[in-house]
Amino acid sequence: MAGNRAVAYMEPGKVEVIDIGYPDLVLRDGPGVNPLNVGRKCNHGVVLKVVTTNICGSDQHMVRGRTTAPSGLVLGHEITGEVIEVGSDVEFIKKGDLVSVPFNIACGRCRSCKERDTHICENVNPDRPGSAYGYVDMGGWVGGQSEYVMVPYADFQLLKFPDKEQAMEKITDLTMLSDIFPTGYHGAVSAGVKPGSTVYIAGAGPVGLAAAHSAQLLGAAVVIVGDLNGERLAQARSFGCETVNLREHPDLGEQIDQLLGVPEVDCAVDCVGFEASGHGSNAGEAPATVLNSIMEVTRAGGRLGIPGLYVTGDPGGIDEDAKIGTLKVRLGLGWAKAHTFVTGQTPVMKYHRDLMAAILSGRAQIAKAVNATVISIDDAPRGYQEFDQGAARKYVIDPHGLVK
Repeated sequence: MAGNRAVAYMEPGKVEVIDIGYPDLVLRDGPGVNPLNVGRKCNHGVVLKVVTTNICGSDQHMVRGRTTAPSGLVLGHEITGEVIEVGSDVEFIKKGDLVSVPFNIACGRCRSCKERDTHICENVNPDRPGSAYGYVDMGGWVGGQSEYVMVPYADFQLLKFPDKEQAMEKITDLTMLSDIFPTGYHGAVSAGVKPGSTVYIAGAGPVGLAAAHSAQLLGAAVVIVGDLNGERLAQARSFGCETVNLREHPDLGEQIDQLLGVPEVDCAVDCVGFEASGHGSNAGEAPATVLNSIMEVTRAGGRLGIPGLYVTGDPGGIDEDAKIGTLKVRLGLGWAKAHTFVTGQTPVMKYHRDLMAAILSGRAQIAKAVNATVISIDDAPRGYQEFDQGAARKYVIDPHGLVK
């Protein structure tokens, strides 16, 4: 039986590559596995040989020690792989298929799934609706930053690429379908981006860059990306975005005014989340900064897409309220401006097939937009470190050396 090397969170600031054993079609006990999920049979699942698996900013929250993730938790919810074993209940997915795995785990059978709200499936996480691979408090499904991974509910969830050879040629684009491309796109759609829109994207990390590219695909007239990191802002400019550096110039409205002639945009997307920093050269953490600032600069009647992650438990929160996800949000301002807020995980399955078509046709250039950078599984700890230091890259782990 083959081994299975995987990237695991060990302690704040530290990940290691460990051997976790080859997966089977049962959810076994292990770090972070909900006791009510232990022993769960997954004859509806498959085992994948992982082709690519990406490091995500959401993973970094755990690695920084900003969640209650236990030591030994195998990371990775952005997974693309080849099917090498199928369960007895799998009818349509076959061995040899090359597939994208939505990061949301969804049964396809509950009310939420039937209403296309696969991000809040009711049957996969005993604690609350919604689940993901390799993530704290999400039921304990083992992460996919590994050589092999088990994926449940295969017939319902998996997106099969129609031509394996063509897919491998565009694999650094297609690997983004598991999370950040649909997440960025969902943020833009939730914000109401349409042809002619002016859009502000908060955050120039990979999700922010994906949201910016998505806004362009949706026809936005001007896409403005804000961040504190000059290297990441340069990456946003590389594919046609305007940028604002909030470390050098903390007044967001003033900078938008200089670009547009008015100090507001039609809509905005929060791609930062709960570890937000205040604006300015000496500002510290201020978790409600982005939410409040996008309300300030979005026109009355505008929409706010909020794919940035907010949590209910943050041991490193700046105060007791922040530690339980209670933030000082100016809801009165949002009410006065009649804003619409859309929050929560992205229902990947609403978007991934259309975005796959956009990639395969050459319409979408998501790997270029996020600066996809392929590394080996042994280089994953270095990738985490460099990403945490602000590298303007989206790290793609290639466990088997299959990417050209």
